[in-house]
Amino acid sequence: MMQAVVLEEYGNVEVLGIKEIPLPSPGPTEVRVKVAATALNRADLLQRRGLYPGPEAEFEIPGIEFSGIIESSGADANRYPDGTKVMGIVSGGGYAEYLVADERQIMPIPSNIPLVDAAAIPEVWITAFDALIDKGNLQTSQKCLIHAGGSGVGTASIQIAKELEVDVAVTASAAKLETCRQLGADLMIDYHNEDFVTAVQGWTSSTGVDVVLDVVGGNYLEKNIACTSVQGRIVQVGAMAGVKTEINLGALLQKRLTLIGTVLRSRSIEEKISLAESFDSQITPKFEDGSFKPVIDTRYAFQEIAEAHTYMESNRNIGKILIELSPS
Repeated sequence: MMQAVVLEEYGNVEVLGIKEIPLPSPGPTEVRVKVAATALNRADLLQRRGLYPGPEAEFEIPGIEFSGIIESSGADANRYPDGTKVMGIVSGGGYAEYLVADERQIMPIPSNIPLVDAAAIPEVWITAFDALIDKGNLQTSQKCLIHAGGSGVGTASIQIAKELEVDVAVTASAAKLETCRQLGADLMIDYHNEDFVTAVQGWTSSTGVDVVLDVVGGNYLEKNIACTSVQGRIVQVGAMAGVKTEINLGALLQKRLTLIGTVLRSRSIEEKISLAESFDSQITPKFEDGSFKPVIDTRYAFQEIAEAHTYMESNRNIGKILIELSPS
């Protein structure tokens, strides 16, 4: 048996009850991982409210990323020996002492990253890599605009963009801008007190940025179009401010812009495996040599999962919120 957060109803943080359920059994190409830590994501908050349901399963367990140690393997899983420290993304199940994942979708933890801290890497760093590199085709010496620069995705995106020698503008609340600057951001915009369109236009001499990474949605899309250069790309990876908006199609057409929507959870297992392998070959070495580092805001014990959700909903965190289950 194991402990897990099982959603039996949707609602406020009170629904995050920890229950005893049977251990999951790995399929032929899967491994069972003893989870050291998971990390919170906006998707978890939506799932708790019933707005972003997880995959069909006997128990609905939130949590889409993890770090841990392989405990056992399926009959055809032979990529990693038992005892290997790994991290990865799952469609659900991260809020549990054990989970199963396809061995091709997990990644060894970089040698210089502590086991628990590695849970801060998979979701936001793969999202940033997918958005900027794979979908956004960001190139050296270009310019980009990253919204929510102090978030997990934002702090990862700044580091990836600066490694490419890209000029980076970010939007964030005033309390988070110093962290963005320390990570290398070139233009810091306090979205509470500044108009980011005016700031970006002044910064780029009205030419605009090549890539916009947006987790906000809503009326930001119209403003993103105004910020983007001719033949620029807007990559939409979230919609915290809403999924409906109006845009000026004339500006979209005149600039010959590309608007790209992307999420990870709904992709096929084959797509997720391909993305994990690309990430592991291109990004993981940068953790090994110290170029990249996960930004961790706070750590909670597993029994404090409700408090962790409440804290994330306050929008005060800079970087990731970790949930520790089995630190050793």
